[in-house]
Amino acid sequence: MRKDLGFRLGTGVFGLVLILIVAAIGVELVRQSWLSIQKFGLGFWRTDIWDPVSGEFGALPFIWGTLYSSVLALAISTPIALGIAVFISELCPARLKQPLVFLTELLAAIPSIVYGLWGVFVLVPLVREFELWIPDSWREWTLFSGPPVGVGMLSAALILAIMVIPFSSSVAREVLKSVPVAQREGAYALGATRFEAISAALYYARTGIVGSVMLGFGRALGETMAVTMVIGNNPQVSMSLFAPQYTMAAVIANEFTEAADELYLHALIEIGLVLFVITLIVNFLSRLLIWSMARSARKQVRAAVHTAEPVAAL
Repeated sequence: MRKDLGFRLGTGVFGLVLILIVAAIGVELVRQSWLSIQKFGLGFWRTDIWDPVSGEFGALPFIWGTLYSSVLALAISTPIALGIAVFISELCPARLKQPLVFLTELLAAIPSIVYGLWGVFVLVPLVREFELWIPDSWREWTLFSGPPVGVGMLSAALILAIMVIPFSSSVAREVLKSVPVAQREGAYALGATRFEAISAALYYARTGIVGSVMLGFGRALGETMAVTMVIGNNPQVSMSLFAPQYTMAAVIANEFTEAADELYLHALIEIGLVLFVITLIVNFLSRLLIWSMARSARKQVRAAVHTAEPVAAL
């Protein structure tokens, strides 16, 4: 009993250390941005003015750019990542499986600065060609307005999607591998096609798949260098895919060394605090979604068991 208690307390200490690290980061961000918090208050979240010369700072353009680019990247990357995961785990020939797994994991290991360089020299010219190709009638829509310069929200969303795909697909692939073979065999026994059997496996693994998607979303929220190099770095709030915009991580990376006065520095650190808070909120909501889905799945299992018991008695 003593060994068991000591083991539980020892492992509990490691969990407590993790909580303390997160709390320490939050406290230090608040302390280092206190001057900005005192002057601007909650208006810092709502103001779209970023003028270091006059000492007026607002984080709204950066919050918008971060969330907008991340959501767009998620919309692009999710079907591709799930398609890769399904192909590798369910349909891929055995001799191709390991090379594809290796390439997927290799994409996750490439540094973000390399993605940024590739984006500047390859992706941005392709996006510029696409923007020039779009008919003039489309440019009247807010979504496609703006100068066709290549750097902007569309380039940032595309490069984020490419960076997110290996993370989401790797986790989704492992989740699909953990689905019991009996799920697929049961579907085949009932006369299901291969598509229907895979759909049943996806439904069984839906909680883990949602977790993989949210992991990719968290990865997109905090990306810095690759996005900085292709988004255009213009603090504005716009729905346009072509307009140069800004993200929270990018403005910190670009302007931290240029902060000439204390208020400017505290405002940049408060942007880091805002990003920290948004990340915590996203993680909390994702855990809440996963918990509700798991709870719903357990209810369905219990209902199926209760329904089967009277039939077995007959």
